[in-house]
Amino acid sequence: MTGPVSALYVPGDRPDRFAKAVASGADLVIFDLEDAVAPEAKDRALEDVTAFLESSIPATVQVQVRVNSERPAEWERVAALTGVGIRMPKAESAASLAGVLALGSPVTALVENACGLEAVGEIAASGVAGLALGEADLVASLGTADAAVIEWARIRLVVAAAAAGLPAPMMGAFAAIRDLDGLERDCVRGAQLGFGGRSAVHPSQLPVIARVFSPSDADREWARAVRQALAGGVGVATLESGEMVDAAMAARATRILGDQVP
Repeated sequence: MTGPVSALYVPGDRPDRFAKAVASGADLVIFDLEDAVAPEAKDRALEDVTAFLESSIPATVQVQVRVNSERPAEWERVAALTGVGIRMPKAESAASLAGVLALGSPVTALVENACGLEAVGEIAASGVAGLALGEADLVASLGTADAAVIEWARIRLVVAAAAAGLPAPMMGAFAAIRDLDGLERDCVRGAQLGFGGRSAVHPSQLPVIARVFSPSDADREWARAVRQALAGGVGVATLESGEMVDAAMAARATRILGDQVP
């Protein structure tokens, strides 16, 4: 399964930025009612976000709202919006998600602490639409930002998503907005680990994310060759390059091409 490649966070208390976020070119726009909004501004932000999303949103843009885990009335307001997903922070178990899942909206579970990481398999199998890793909160929970620990957490998320038949997860936001080279290096590593895209906190990050996570021309050419070689039910074939391909490669080719025809 595949999902969006790029996502852009927009603070829920900045209605002046809502339309710009939707027009940014991101595949997914995440209206943030949680960390980006001060406690005293959360009620007003909820009103502004829901009012905006009740208006016309282009069908080509996916929309989620990151809610506050301790405000179930907020979940209900968001669940009442047509075509809007819920991004639930601090997922720690399947039981912790039962209330929001019962509302019927697609839920992306944010794994952000040690408990959630330990339970990521059951979270993935709970009925959520996707997984994401909240790395800043996870670092605080674990007490370490060591690269080996973060990579291990990322791998656990990728494996849990695949085992549950979910789309490849998106990487968390890269906080250093001006460090586009660092963003690209980290995205390349994430793509190698099996992530399908990344969220951004600034529109300037979107082109880098799209470039890294979108299939290259060489990838598409290879995928078309595999699809052609295995057409007609052939189980195993050899490409002109000498590479042997089979059903496992066909699955990868399908992910690369999506709905494109050969």
